[in-house]
Amino acid sequence: MVTSSVSESRVWFITGTSSGLGQALAEILLEKGEAVVLTARNPQQVQNLALKFPERALAVQLDVTKPKEVQEAVKQAIAHFGRIDVLVNNAGCEVAGALEEISDVEVRRLFETNFFGVLETLRAVLPYMRQQRSGHILNISSIACFAASPGGGIYGSSKLALEGISGSLANEVAPFGIKVTIVEPGGLRTDFFSRSFVLTETQIEDYKPLISNIHQRVQELVGKLPGDPKKAALAIIQAVDSDNPPMRLALGADTVEAIDAMVTYIKEEVDAWKEISLNIAYEEVLA
Repeated sequence: MVTSSVSESRVWFITGTSSGLGQALAEILLEKGEAVVLTARNPQQVQNLALKFPERALAVQLDVTKPKEVQEAVKQAIAHFGRIDVLVNNAGCEVAGALEEISDVEVRRLFETNFFGVLETLRAVLPYMRQQRSGHILNISSIACFAASPGGGIYGSSKLALEGISGSLANEVAPFGIKVTIVEPGGLRTDFFSRSFVLTETQIEDYKPLISNIHQRVQELVGKLPGDPKKAALAIIQAVDSDNPPMRLALGADTVEAIDAMVTYIKEEVDAWKEISLNIAYEEVLA
């Protein structure tokens, strides 16, 4: 049943709220007086937060790789709060390693979470947003889309796939008053590497230096990444509050630098090969 306090605030549905950015965002929103559907594979991990804000928080079991759980979680949210104003597709994981070595099982498991889980959640929530003719969708992407780091190809490709559907989605749902923002965090100081990161075991001698370097780099980064998840959460809220929210929200100096470098690199290559690129039309078209 919707209380009067909830009817005056927005309802956020956030995947992966048991830790990291999802947890930080949920905590700040509840403290600000918003309503939040706290989803987690194990809802007991978010129960304390739900009990702290009993009128505005709902803890729901959700493994985004299980379509039935996605549908049930959304139904529970609608039954409890009556609507979903903001959807945050935050749940994600990473497997790192050379493309030759990462198994098909690992690749498919990664895409089930990072892409197909998001797709399933979008399809479950969108009918309600279309009906209410309003809403805001935030798809959490990554700096990995622009860094092209060795060993990060599978994770980066899953996030690029997410970015690929986000632009089209934005154009599809704009007539219904629904907005879409791609959020691209850099390194946030969370427990992602200890909870959601897997480094494949090397079987090819040539890649041992790469795998060893990734392992060492991860160990060095734990607890030392520059991004504050609470500040990132506040930036996301600011974007949602905006009358003109961005289609793409880069979070962190590292992400901004990576995007700048990628844009420059692409422009330089396009310019260098422009004469050849333009010279592929039929002669009658050129005439």
